[in-house]
Amino acid sequence: MPSPAVDVLFILRKIISSILLATFVLLAFATGRVWYTANHVVPVKSDAIVVLGAAQFDGRPSDVLRARLQEAARIYKNGFALRVITVGANLPGDRTTEAATGKAWLMENKVKNVISIEKGHDTLESTKAYASYLKLNNFTSAIVVTDPYHCLRAMTMAHDAGISATCSPVKRGPNSLNQSGVRYLVRETGAYLAYVTLGRHGIFISDRTVATAH
Repeated sequence: MPSPAVDVLFILRKIISSILLATFVLLAFATGRVWYTANHVVPVKSDAIVVLGAAQFDGRPSDVLRARLQEAARIYKNGFALRVITVGANLPGDRTTEAATGKAWLMENKVKNVISIEKGHDTLESTKAYASYLKLNNFTSAIVVTDPYHCLRAMTMAHDAGISATCSPVKRGPNSLNQSGVRYLVRETGAYLAYVTLGRHGIFISDRTVATAH
């Protein structure tokens, strides 16, 4: 007859196995969602196009930011929205902001109706900033322009902020699908899970900790 100690050990092993299996299934599901969204998301005509910020160098967009601005200009000129919103603050020592840099680039490239919101050091801060502006002006929908693997989290945060959002992922640049690798997918899966499990409950881990994509 098995001893009570053996029974407890057996139960503990079953619990641990179940937790490990559930964790694996959750990770696989989240990774699949991030990957599928990156590869299949389609923008729809909306009230505004929102360009999420990325690094800029004294008013010059980084390659990541430039790719987002190019995509925003493309869909604006194709009539997906009547206005473009650039969003993003600055880092200590910067003389300008990501939003201002983006606006200047877009206007130089014949995008006329551009609003800059110079707030946001990560995706959640930026989302709250542009969502507040949209709702204040009675707008309800947006196309978020960002990196492909970033689309799911960016859209999820927008929906949570009360904005109906689709995504138009970049087609070129270092974070496009043919340039970014498994590392970005894994990193963004972690950031997405951190947001839906903790961030929604007020425990937020900044992008600058989880991921470099802003």
